[in-house]
Amino acid sequence: MSPYTWTFMITSLSTSTILTMSSHHWLCAWIGLELNTLSMLPIIIKPSHPRATEAATKYFLTQAAAAALIMFSSIMNAWETGQWMVIDLLPIPTAITTLAIFIKLGLVPMHFWYPEVLQGSTMYTAMIISTWQKIAPLSLLYLIMLNNPTEILLLVGFLSTLIAGLVGLNQTQTRKIMALSSISHMGWLITMIPFNLNLVTLTLIMYIIITIPMFSMLNTMTTNTLKDLGQAQLYTPALTTTMMLILLSLGGLPPLSGFMPKLLIIKTLTNFKLTLLATLMALTSLPGLFMYLRVNYITTLTSPPKTTNSKNKWRLKSNGYKNITPLITTTIMMLPITPLLLTM
Repeated sequence: MSPYTWTFMITSLSTSTILTMSSHHWLCAWIGLELNTLSMLPIIIKPSHPRATEAATKYFLTQAAAAALIMFSSIMNAWETGQWMVIDLLPIPTAITTLAIFIKLGLVPMHFWYPEVLQGSTMYTAMIISTWQKIAPLSLLYLIMLNNPTEILLLVGFLSTLIAGLVGLNQTQTRKIMALSSISHMGWLITMIPFNLNLVTLTLIMYIIITIPMFSMLNTMTTNTLKDLGQAQLYTPALTTTMMLILLSLGGLPPLSGFMPKLLIIKTLTNFKLTLLATLMALTSLPGLFMYLRVNYITTLTSPPKTTNSKNKWRLKSNGYKNITPLITTTIMMLPITPLLLTM
C-alpha cells in the first residue's frame, strides 16, 4: 500500500470517529460509523491472505448489520417523535440501538465475530480494532445512557467478564487471547456507564494505554501462538520481562496500573448498594487472571536460559520497542496517582 493510500485510510479512520463523537444528529452519527467501517476494511484485507479476506468479510457483515440496526432505530424514533436528536430516544429504539452498539463492541452474547476477526488480522490491525474502534460506539452509548435500562448494562457487563475469562482458559493464539481480554475489559467498562462516566473514560484510557504496548511487543517478537512465546526469553530478555508485568497489569493485579480501574469500579458498585455484583465481578476476573498467568508461565518458566544453535534475533535487528517505553512505564506505575486521575 502506497504512503498516500495509507495516509488517506488513517485520516478517514480518525475523521469518521471524530464525526461520530461530535454528532447530535442520528444521520451524521450513522455516516461516521459507516465511514469508519469502510476505512477499516482495506486495512484488514491488506495482507492478501485468505484469513485476512475472511476476517474482512466477517468484520463487514457484523458492522453493516449493526449500522443497519442503528439506522432502523433512528428512523423509527424520527417517525414517532419528528426529530433526529441522538439524546432523545424512545424505549424501543433505545433497545435496538444498544443492541447494535453491543454488536460493534463485541460484547457478550454478540462476541463471536470478534476473536475470529482479530485472528485473521495483523498484529497492528488487531491493535486498532481493539483500541481506536471502540471509541465511536462508546460515544453513542454515552449519549443514550439516560434512556438505557441499568439492569441490561449490568447483566451484559457481568456476562462479558465471565464468559471472556472462561473461554480464554484454553486459547493458544495470542491475538485471540487479546480479543478475549478486550471483551472482558469492555464488560467492566459497560457496568459503569449508568453510574460514573468519568470512571468509564478513565477505564477506557487505561485499557488503551495497556493494550498498545502489549500488541507492539507481540509484533516485535513475532509471537502468534503461546508456543512462540516459549522462545521469547532467548531473544529479547528485557522485553519478555516487561511483557510479563504488562500481562499482570491487564489481569488487574496490584500494585500495577491495571488494578486501578477495577478497584474504582468495585468501589463504585459497592457505594450504589450493589455489593453482590461487585463480588461477582471480582470473582469473574480470576479466570482472566489465570489466562494471563498461563501466558507468563509459558513465557518465563518453560524455557530456561540457554544458548541456541541458531542465530539470535537480537543480533540481526535493532530493538524496536524503545518507542513504546513511555507507554510501558505508565502501564506499570500509574497506581500511585489514582486520586489525581479520578478527579481530573
